[in-house]
Amino acid sequence: MLLKDVLKGVDIIRTNCDLDTPVTSVSHDSREVEKGTLFVAISGFQTDGNKYAKGAIESGAIAILTEKADENLPYILVENSRRALAIAAANFHSNPTRKMTMIGVTGTNGKTTVTYLLKKVLEDSGKKVGLIGTNQNMIGDEIIATERTTPDGNALQTLFARMEKAGCDCVVMEVSSHSLVLDRVYGIEFEVGIFTNLSRDHLDFHGDMENYAKAKAMLFDRAKYGIINADDEYAPFMLKGKKCKYITCSIKGNDADLACKELNLGEEGVCFTVNNIPFSLNIPGEFSAYNALSVIGTAYALGIPMESCAKSLATASGVSGRAEVVSVNADYTVMIDYAHSPDGLENILNTVKGFVRNRIIVVFGCGGNRDATKRPIMGEIASRLADVVVVTSDNPRCEEPMEIINQILPGVNRDKAEVYVNASRPDAIHYALSIAKKGDVVLLAGKGHETYQEINGVKHHMDEREIVAEYFEK
Repeated sequence: MLLKDVLKGVDIIRTNCDLDTPVTSVSHDSREVEKGTLFVAISGFQTDGNKYAKGAIESGAIAILTEKADENLPYILVENSRRALAIAAANFHSNPTRKMTMIGVTGTNGKTTVTYLLKKVLEDSGKKVGLIGTNQNMIGDEIIATERTTPDGNALQTLFARMEKAGCDCVVMEVSSHSLVLDRVYGIEFEVGIFTNLSRDHLDFHGDMENYAKAKAMLFDRAKYGIINADDEYAPFMLKGKKCKYITCSIKGNDADLACKELNLGEEGVCFTVNNIPFSLNIPGEFSAYNALSVIGTAYALGIPMESCAKSLATASGVSGRAEVVSVNADYTVMIDYAHSPDGLENILNTVKGFVRNRIIVVFGCGGNRDATKRPIMGEIASRLADVVVVTSDNPRCEEPMEIINQILPGVNRDKAEVYVNASRPDAIHYALSIAKKGDVVLLAGKGHETYQEINGVKHHMDEREIVAEYFEK
């Protein structure tokens, strides 16, 4: 493909390049540069890609797509290199998203579960589906490892191209607030955008809730239909000034297009009716009803009969690390959940309170190098809703584990719950299991599907399922 074709749609300020030069790849990672690469210099938070421009040319790059032109190098000067990367990468791969139905899910909690449920509903209706998300990426049944919720730059478009080539009709993807702000999904037109909810998270990046909400709302600037949780306080914010068609959902009797009625919350799952059609989902918790409504609304927007959607949801299974029950040889229950935000922790604890026969023992921590203001808040939630709180590490990253724990503890009310501290997560889990009694629920919160712990920037293998199994083997 020629450079002029790769740059179609990119707002070029000026260039000193021959636009008829062939391009063999597009990349913003200088380590991936080869002969014929168009290197996109991104000014990131940790480093500036322009530092590697000269080296990229020496490695075979044909030009630098940049916001900071070096007259000694071949360049294409643009105002926004992130957007230029998104457009160029899409062009290089022949714009695969234009050939598939794109569905994006955004919100603080519920994104992963919604994407998996949607994948099943769509596949049951005869579609081949690509999935992009936190747990993993998938092309039909093929599983592809993932490093982040929404891949960036050329990696995302490369994945779309693989999906299109494999015959995918639809792509269901989690769309993170970071990916919207950083233009990773720039230029993608979504048939459906879904808003699950918004609660305190990622404020280390966004600064405050208003900016966080603005980031989420960006999805609906590029969607034909918006599926909105009308019960969330930020629902009006998502709707404000948007031109897409909306389908609102509610379980609390709010005026909505799709209203959940006769809701029954059980230990094994939820059941309810929508438009007099019975639905059931084998995942417990009120949040499961909300997730189901997002799926029902999307199916409705895509023309899938509600009866077909109900049949699919009734046979859907849970998602790894989301209210996941671990099989143990004991008279108590062990659950793993990804809850790592205040709202997520409160949701899963309230779910457990709905069916627990004795005590709730929660093991949790908070991630390092992330929003520190939520730490005492999560401590308060844990001690208010659980009987025993075991405070430990999550992914400390580059922070000292005990420093994080010491920021959690001021929020913990020791008059309401027994409190234990152990910075070693495996030891904390073993301790929680050792004190569990008949009818208790031991909830391991925060890690979910993750099978590692990041300490000082290094990921160490740590699968909570293996830790639980190890305890019972001993």
